[in-house]
Amino acid sequence: MKIGLALFNLRPHQLGEVAARADALGFESVWVPEHLVLPTRFASSYPYAADGVPPIRPDSPLLDPLILLTHVAARTSRIRLGTNVYLPALRHPIEVARAATTVDVLSGGRLTLGIGAGWLAEEFTAVGVDFATRGARLRECVRALRSLWTDSEPELHGRFFDFGPIKLEPKPVQKPHPPILLGGESDAALKRAAALGDGWYGVAHTAESVRAPIARLRSLLDAAGRSGAPFEITVGYHGVPSGDEVARCRDAGVDRLVMVPWRRGSEAIDAIERLAEVLAIGR
Repeated sequence: MKIGLALFNLRPHQLGEVAARADALGFESVWVPEHLVLPTRFASSYPYAADGVPPIRPDSPLLDPLILLTHVAARTSRIRLGTNVYLPALRHPIEVARAATTVDVLSGGRLTLGIGAGWLAEEFTAVGVDFATRGARLRECVRALRSLWTDSEPELHGRFFDFGPIKLEPKPVQKPHPPILLGGESDAALKRAAALGDGWYGVAHTAESVRAPIARLRSLLDAAGRSGAPFEITVGYHGVPSGDEVARCRDAGVDRLVMVPWRRGSEAIDAIERLAEVLAIGR
């Protein structure tokens, strides 16, 4: 089982320190979230909480995830660098491809790009993007990214984006490209992941709750003729698991667990050291 850490609830000066210690301890990956902009008041309901209340405030301080991962890359040597999750539909895919390639090249090929359609309508409105088309835009973005990262003269002529043939160099270090994990819990999101992704990123699960979406993904992968293709299941774990719970998650089909074992940033180093001991990380 791969064990990752989500770099939440940390001050800017702590991000590199925690990532560097996680790298030294043997954790497999670190992950950073994304919102491009936040409204002064939330009208959208957060889909991953029963009460619909998002886990952030309108004035929550946020950093650009790909720039942040470049900083983390400079402080680490081995650990993988992930987004949970980035929102390509808010941007042009050429911009996304260039920024993600930069992280992958400067890190020596360590980027995993977790992406999603997004849930915050106000965020899309702020930058003039139609929220209702976000799923279709995301699908087209994935097609564009794969062309931009692998074709010598990439081009795409779609509903939302029209470019090429053009040149975009260098290509990512990872071949054919950095893994693309599709996030989301709705059936539409699971269908996108099965059709287009190199894996799926699930939110706030336990060993029991993750069984249903994994079963659905397996059915969708079979229907898409992709049952034999590499497909990695990454899950944000709700809480901090015991060794037995990690084993149950593995048995349920999870390949990677991502967690936040601290409440305050000042506790993060001690928390990951304890977790490394409990789960025998790096042994």
